[in-house]
Amino acid sequence: MKRQSVYQVVAVIVSALLILFAYLYVADSGTIFKGTMDGETVKCIVIRVTDVKTDNVSGENEFVTVTFKAQALNTALRGKTLEVVQEMDKSYVFCPKQVEQGDEILVESYDNGGETQYYFGDYVRITPLLWLLVVFCILIIVFSRLQGLKTVVSLGFTCLSVFVVLIPAILNGHNIYFWSITVCVFITVVTLSIISGFNVKALCAGIGCVCGVLCSGLIVLIMDKFLNMTGLLEEESVYLIQLYPDNPINLKAIIFAMIIVGAVGAVMDVSMSISSSLYELRIKSPDIAPKELMKSGFTIGRDMMGTMANTLVLAYIGSSLTSVLLLVAYNANIEQVINKEMIVAEILQALAGSLGMLLTLPLTSAVCAAIYYRVKEKKSDASC
Repeated sequence: MKRQSVYQVVAVIVSALLILFAYLYVADSGTIFKGTMDGETVKCIVIRVTDVKTDNVSGENEFVTVTFKAQALNTALRGKTLEVVQEMDKSYVFCPKQVEQGDEILVESYDNGGETQYYFGDYVRITPLLWLLVVFCILIIVFSRLQGLKTVVSLGFTCLSVFVVLIPAILNGHNIYFWSITVCVFITVVTLSIISGFNVKALCAGIGCVCGVLCSGLIVLIMDKFLNMTGLLEEESVYLIQLYPDNPINLKAIIFAMIIVGAVGAVMDVSMSISSSLYELRIKSPDIAPKELMKSGFTIGRDMMGTMANTLVLAYIGSSLTSVLLLVAYNANIEQVINKEMIVAEILQALAGSLGMLLTLPLTSAVCAAIYYRVKEKKSDASC
């Protein structure tokens, strides 16, 4: 147990170093995100509204200009009072609500002929989310104790690998296929090492998970030949192309990354459940034959597959429900709706991810049958 703890601490340190080195390699400018907007963003709190002016445009549309005082909460302007302008076009669908005293907002600064002007950017929404994240971390640690702490640490590495490695790699023109697979393998190894430890269960689960994710990726590459995908799924896809006109981002590779990164969590869950179940079965029944052990893995996997497939399908449907509703409402022909590339991409996500999980079951069972057969009868290390 003590040795496993030492190994897990070493895994945390090595993982942090790997993320640092990978970031330094993929980030050309030394920053995570390469911003192109002039000026700076300042977090402020509204002190008071000083003026509200309403203009009618063509007798129909209202254009509201709100002037207010705000105190800067960060950057070199911290503590200073700024005069900020909020411009609202009431005809615009996404028009924000008018600021009020006490609101936390983001203010954008612009240089206007040597004079700095400040304009309302957006409301600060990250603070409530951070509090919700703190509550989540506290509850998972309270309920699961040390295992909960390991879960929080592994989740942190998962987020870092995506936002600090994969996203900069994509934006800086690196091979999206390579880095998406690398990040998925890293997430699998780190998560299993921290949560389960360095043992035979984690080894079998890791092999099964990586094989399942690679199967999902292979399915995406094969189906790309038949679906005639362009990668232009939504408005944001056009912006990605225009981001670097000389070296545009490969949108079809983005779909590949989106699918395998989205599937790795569910595939890892399936592989670990199968691996852990078969390990316990091997320990409790040391005389069981490899063939019977593998059949037991299939039996256990049948019950898991139904709910896990629903998890993936419903997650993808829920994430794009607004777009699906609009497409169905404006298109009477259901065949035309299904053939929309955005819908095809969602269906491909669900099917490729589910097929990856389905193939993970026999692959993990076969790996467990081959490796556990060599494991001598001993005390279960499930608590390690």
